[in-house]
Amino acid sequence: MKKQFNRMKQLANQTVGRAEKTEVLSDDLLQIEKRMELVRQVSHNAHKKLVSCLQGQLGTDTEKRQKKLPLTALSQAMQEGGSQLGDESMIGKMINACAEAEGKLATELMQHEVLLERDILEPLNQLAEVDIPNILKQRKQLAKLVLDYDSAKTSNIAIVLGPNLLWPKTEG
Repeated sequence: MKKQFNRMKQLANQTVGRAEKTEVLSDDLLQIEKRMELVRQVSHNAHKKLVSCLQGQLGTDTEKRQKKLPLTALSQAMQEGGSQLGDESMIGKMINACAEAEGKLATELMQHEVLLERDILEPLNQLAEVDIPNILKQRKQLAKLVLDYDSAKTSNIAIVLGPNLLWPKTEG
């Protein structure tokens, strides 16, 4: 309780300008710290928009993902239609060729989405939801420790110099 009181007192004194505030971060680090929240927000927004662009389900295995793609459904429907028409007819051959092309497109799209998820979405999410919040948490911890240090330094000065030097007696 006393530690919290001293911390609040030190913070109030630093805010008013009566107490010395220890600076532990360089100007470059302070500039980086200011941009960190913007980077987190941009990463979060980009992740959200990229996920909305995916046609397959995020996080599923490749086989399930490919089955859910509209191109796969189109390919299967075309294969069924082509087999009903038969390979003897020209239109049946054309529909089967189109079905094969749609199937290949579905496979390419699925592979693209899996790579996108692995190489872009997961790192963006890691940055926005884990790394930057951890950095901000550590920064808050550093601020508390610096405040405790300043408070301890001030109380040690008060003990060494005595209370008369910090709070002059009023006559009267």
